[in-house]
Amino acid sequence: MEVLAAALVSTAIGSRNVAAQVLGNRPAPLPKGKSIYRIEGQVLVDGQPATPDTQIAADSTIETGKNGEVIYAVGETAHLQRSESQVTMETKESGSMVVSGLRVLTGKILSVFPTGRAVRMTTKNASIGIRGTGVYMESDPEQTYFCTCYGTAEIASASDPTSRETVVSSHHDRPLYILTGEQPGQNIRLAPFIDHTDQELMLIEALVGRTPPFVFPKDEYNRPRRRTY
Repeated sequence: MEVLAAALVSTAIGSRNVAAQVLGNRPAPLPKGKSIYRIEGQVLVDGQPATPDTQIAADSTIETGKNGEVIYAVGETAHLQRSESQVTMETKESGSMVVSGLRVLTGKILSVFPTGRAVRMTTKNASIGIRGTGVYMESDPEQTYFCTCYGTAEIASASDPTSRETVVSSHHDRPLYILTGEQPGQNIRLAPFIDHTDQELMLIEALVGRTPPFVFPKDEYNRPRRRTY
């Protein structure tokens, strides 16, 4: 039992009540100087194996292995990056902790951003401008899945400038696939809600001291993901 408790403590950083966090209660904002809330499996930050004490900067590249997952915050942004994903943060000023963009080379990431700050997310198939938004993205060579969980997103196909859409969402209102190689004007299609939850959004918003703009009845943060909405 003592060994199990120690292992749980090592993967949930920054709370005055670690046991409560592990059991699913509301987490606290990460302490100053901490980037990682939870880490599982193989995770690299800027090419080096990550630990709970690893610092993540606004220009870092984060990679997760087959069984890897990491929950982290950079400045006022927070992210849940799933397995087999490679994400590069972008910033306009060297040494800044202000994230201005994310390049999702492959994989899956849930992200939240502060109100009023413009951020651009890019994949092989898509270019997306967001502001004050919670989003979920899956990137692979054939298509990008993108859910505007809340906020506003300007979505465009990277290969077809005529395929564009503005989404204003309050609660996962219009998930989309962004494609490559379809007829002009037809590279954005409706998609189902997949693979992320309100609880996960609440968790990562809490890491930067915010709450999502919707009401959820329980502060339970470790429920499984839903395949459909």
